[in-house]
Amino acid sequence: MSGRLRILVTGFGPFPGAPFNPTMPLVKRLIALRRPAFDNVALTSHIFDVTYAAVDRDLPELIARHRPQALLMFGLAGRTKYLRIESRARNAVTTRFPDAGRQHARKGSIAGGADAKLFGPHGEKLRRAALATGIDARMSRDAGSYLCNYLSWRAIEAVNRNNGLHLAQFIHVPPLAHDGTAASGKSSITLEQLVDAGEAMLLELVKLTRQAARA
Repeated sequence: MSGRLRILVTGFGPFPGAPFNPTMPLVKRLIALRRPAFDNVALTSHIFDVTYAAVDRDLPELIARHRPQALLMFGLAGRTKYLRIESRARNAVTTRFPDAGRQHARKGSIAGGADAKLFGPHGEKLRRAALATGIDARMSRDAGSYLCNYLSWRAIEAVNRNNGLHLAQFIHVPPLAHDGTAASGKSSITLEQLVDAGEAMLLELVKLTRQAARA
């Protein structure tokens, strides 16, 4: 494989009920990492507005502009105490709660009659990489029915279009305090621990993407 490997790392902004989204500082820290393993890797980042329209508009534009070969996405799971590596995107979208633009989904599915879409076996390898840093990381089969699941669905669709995007993975993180310490009563995980786990997963994703690009 010639040329620099291109990986896009994304997070989400605040949304109703979550005025602080820890994926924003996490993505910023990951993109700023300087490691020998990243010397030939072009890392770019994006923070999505928490709206369905933003995902539908921004994701195709980002793929066209940056031509990423892998996509590592982070979102907030406000009631989860550990790191969740999502194994699939459900064909479900909530009609109860509006997005940050106050828009409600009009129907409860993303695509008529479609089954769940799978990320692939690489999720387990990322989980093991995260576990090696000492963080509590678990596989999950339920990415919810809000924007995290919706982005997951659209990302897997993009991988399946054979446009040079080989791998995509969505990771749910627990809440943090604004200063990066653990959110009292919600989780014992800190921003520093998330960065360590994120770096380990990113390094593993670099290796897996190189393998996929050569296949």
